Amino acid sequence: MTAADVTAWHGPRVHGDLPGPRSAELLARQRHWESNARTYPRRLPIAPAEGHGPWLRDVDGNVFIDFLAGAGVLSLGHGHPELVAAVTRQAARLTHGLDFPTPVKDAFVEAQLSMLPAALRERMKVHLCGPTGANAVDAAVKLCKTATGRGEVVAFQGAFHGSSHAAMALTGLVAQKQPVANGMPGVHFFPYSYCGRCPLALSPDDCETNCAAFLERSLHDGNGGVPLPAAVVLELVQGEGGVIPARLEFVTRVRELTRELDIPLIVDEVQTGCGRTGSWFAFEQYGIEPDVIVASKALSGIGAPVALIIYDRRLDVWAPGAHTGTFRGNQLAFAAGVETVRIIREQGVLANVRARGAQIRQRLGELDDCRWVREVRGLGLMWGVELADPRDGRPAPELARAVQDHALRHGLITELGGRADSVVRVLPPLNVTEEVVDTACSILVAAVRKCAAPPAR
Repeated sequence: MTAADVTAWHGPRVHGDLPGPRSAELLARQRHWESNARTYPRRLPIAPAEGHGPWLRDVDGNVFIDFLAGAGVLSLGHGHPELVAAVTRQAARLTHGLDFPTPVKDAFVEAQLSMLPAALRERMKVHLCGPTGANAVDAAVKLCKTATGRGEVVAFQGAFHGSSHAAMALTGLVAQKQPVANGMPGVHFFPYSYCGRCPLALSPDDCETNCAAFLERSLHDGNGGVPLPAAVVLELVQGEGGVIPARLEFVTRVRELTRELDIPLIVDEVQTGCGRTGSWFAFEQYGIEPDVIVASKALSGIGAPVALIIYDRRLDVWAPGAHTGTFRGNQLAFAAGVETVRIIREQGVLANVRARGAQIRQRLGELDDCRWVREVRGLGLMWGVELADPRDGRPAPELARAVQDHALRHGLITELGGRADSVVRVLPPLNVTEEVVDTACSILVAAVRKCAAPPAR
C-alpha cells in the first residue's frame, strides 16, 4: 500500500446503499456456509478488504472510521507499520513454540511485567493460556480453586467474561446461557455498582454503595447461603455490560472484603487492559492490587491472539500440565506485543488515551439535552451512550440499532452492548488523532439526534 493510497482514505466515504454489491455477495456466501452464531455482520453489513490506522475499507470501496477496532484488539489500529515489521521478522524465525522458552517470549513476559506497578512486579508470575480471554478466565478460576481448595465463585450482574462453558457461567447475560444446560455450578451473582440502574432500586442520592454492603453482609452471614468462595471475579469497567465504570468506593470495599476473608480477587482486564482506560491496567486507577489479572485482547496490539494471567506467587500451586493449550506459544503475538509496549511508552500513547477520552466526554456531552440519552459514560477510550425511553426509563434497543445503522451509513463503525443492547459503544485505537475523534463524534452525535427526533407531522 502506497502513501498515496493511505492518504486517499482520509475522511469517511460511503457510496450508495449498504451492503454494496460485492459485500452483499460475500455476506450471502457467509450465510450459506458459516455458523448461525455469527454476530457482527448482522448489524454491520460490510465485507472488509483492508485497513490502515483507524480506517477500514470494504470490498466496495467504502471507507469507515473503525471505532470497533476488532472489539478492542487493534489497540494501535490496522496495519501499524512497526508491528507489521516485527511480525514479519519473527515469521521468518519461529512462529510456534508451545511453552518452551524462546527469546521473544522471554522479552514479551518481561515487557508485560514491566508495565505493572512497581509494588507488584517482583511477586507476580505469568501463565500463558490458550489464545482467548475466555480461556484465561477459565485458567484464573481453576488456579484459585486449586489454591484455595474451595469451589464457589462470586461474579457480578451485568458481567461478561467470555463464551466458553466456564466463562459463560460467570457472565450475567441469561439469554446466552439458557440454551446450554448444566453450566459450571457454584457461581453466585451479586449487584454491580451500576448507579444508573441501581439493582437495589435506590436513587443515587440514597446510595451508600449498598451493592458492596450486600456482598459484605452475605459473605459474613453464616446463614447467607454462600460458602466462602474460591474467588471473586470483577471487571473495573463492564464493557459488554454497557461501558459501566465501577465506583471507586465499591471497588475499594470489594478489595478490602476479599483481603479480610482471604478470597483471591480476579480482575478481568481482557477489554480494559493494555492501555484502554488511560493506564496500562484499569485497576491502577482504583488504587488496588489484585491477586490475579486476566489479559488478552490488546496484548499484541495487532490482533494476533494471545492471552495470559498474571498472579500472586502464593497461588502458584499448579501441577505441570494443569492448564495447557497448543496455541499458547504464539511467537508472532509475542513479537508484536514487545513492540506495542515500546511504542506505547516512547510515543506517549497513554497520555493520548486520556486526552482523547476527555475530548470524547466533551463532544458526547452535546447530547445532554437529548431526552432519549439516559447516560454518556466511559473511561479512557472506552465509551458508551445509553439510550432509554424518557417516559419510563426502559432500554431502547431499536433506537440503538437505528443509531448504529445511521452512523455506519455515514462512515462510522460502532458496537452495541448493555441491557437489551441499548448502549452504543466505541472503542477507538489508542493512538487515534484529535481530528479523527472529532469527525467520529460529529457522526455519532448527529446519528443520535436524527434517530431520536420525533417524527415529522
